[in-house]
Formats: sequence, structure tokens, C-alpha cells
Amino acid sequence: MEVILLQRIEKLGQMGQVVKVKAGYARNYLLPRRKAIRATDDNKAKYEKQRAQLEATNLAKRQEAEAISGKVEGITVVIIRQAGETGQLYGSVSARDVAAAATKAGVTIDRNQILMDRPLKDLGLHPVRVALHPEVIVTITANVAKSEEEAELQVKAGHAIVGTAVEEAPSLDQLLEQAEQATDGEAAAPAEGEAKPAKKAKAERADKAEKPEKKARGEKAEKSGGEKRSKAEKSGKAEGEDKPAKKAKKKDKE
Repeated sequence: MEVILLQRIEKLGQMGQVVKVKAGYARNYLLPRRKAIRATDDNKAKYEKQRAQLEATNLAKRQEAEAISGKVEGITVVIIRQAGETGQLYGSVSARDVAAAATKAGVTIDRNQILMDRPLKDLGLHPVRVALHPEVIVTITANVAKSEEEAELQVKAGHAIVGTAVEEAPSLDQLLEQAEQATDGEAAAPAEGEAKPAKKAKAERADKAEKPEKKARGEKAEKSGGEKRSKAEKSGKAEGEDKPAKKAKKKDKE
């Protein structure tokens, strides 16, 4: 489908141009928002007659947008959302949400002026483009955080605060769970203590089993030592008895 653009459309064309677009895009977006008209012969003739007036009106709106662009450029709007530990939002932030946050911050912006390819789905500082006029586009920052405190921390850090940056009071369920864990820990302690006497009894039984063995080894060693002493005594006695005989024999020879 061919249409005549009544204003500049990014990535499509300038005001007054005849461009070819998909029928659905024209019917659902360009025509109902009066950003373009069908490129029929009648409409082309009407546009040429009104060109000067349309261009003058467009210039006035552009100058107005440029005048306020300095106040809007670079502002940060805070949007509070719930999110998981990884920073993923439980839901998303749409163009309507950004426009509402900007209005709350003191800058009136229509949601149709917010240029977002897709909704925001995670925490952090997100640059968002705003078309104050088709030819005047500024950038603001959407500070998506779980609380006002975290929003301030994100501005200082320059990035998303992932995890529990601001300590929160434990819920009733968490307190009950902690109490239950503490009770389980106390119950487990005696069970561990009861295991010690069992180990002690086992050690005593092992010691009793070793004692007869040690005793038998001691008696055997003592018996062996006694036999050795007996042999030594006999040997010494025999040697003592032999000495007088040798002495008497020597005397007879003399």
C-alpha cells in the first residue's frame, strides 16, 4: 500500500514523501494515528494545496519540542517492580509504565512518544528514547528497581543491583523454618553423643580380647628367660666344679 507521510517516520521517510508500506502497518498504525494518508490522486492534490500550512505547523511543533528537550534529555525515572535473585522481573515494564513514571517525575509524556522495541524485563538502568517530536528525539533513563533504596544504589553503582542488596526483615515463614532447623539440630546432638559410649564399649571389648594374648606372650617370654637363666647357672656350676680338679692335677705334676 502507498501512503503520503504527514510527518517524519524513523526508518521510513520524511514529511510529504510517498512510501510503500504493508497494508496492516498502514491500517493499524499510520492511518489511525494520522501519521499518513492513502496516496490516492485526490489526497495527493489536497496535500499539495495544504503543504505550506502543514510544513509551518510542523516547524512550530518542532521548535516547541526543541525548547523543552533540554529539560527532558537525561532525566531518570524510577519504576518499582518485583524481581528474582538474578534480576529477572516478575512481569515487564511497558511504554505506558515509562510514560507514567515520567509524568510522576514532572515531565508530561504520552506513551505513544516512548520508542521501545520491546518491554523491559530485568532490573537496572535502561536508556529509553522519547520522541518529543518526530524530528526531536531525546533519551531518558528508566531505573527499574525492587525498592526506592535499591534505585538509589543503582544510580550510584551505575548498574543493576542483583541479589539482596538491601537487607529485608525475615518473614514469619522464614522465622518458623529457622526455629524448626534449630530444634532439629538440638535433637541431632544427643544422638551423636550416644554414639560415643558405644565406641567406648567396643574399645573396651577389644582391649579385653587383647589382654589374654598379651598375658600368654608374657608368660612364654618369662618361661624362656627362666630356661636361659637355668642353663647359665648349670654351666657356671659345672665350670666351678671343674676348676678344683684342674688345680689338683697341676699340683701333682709339680
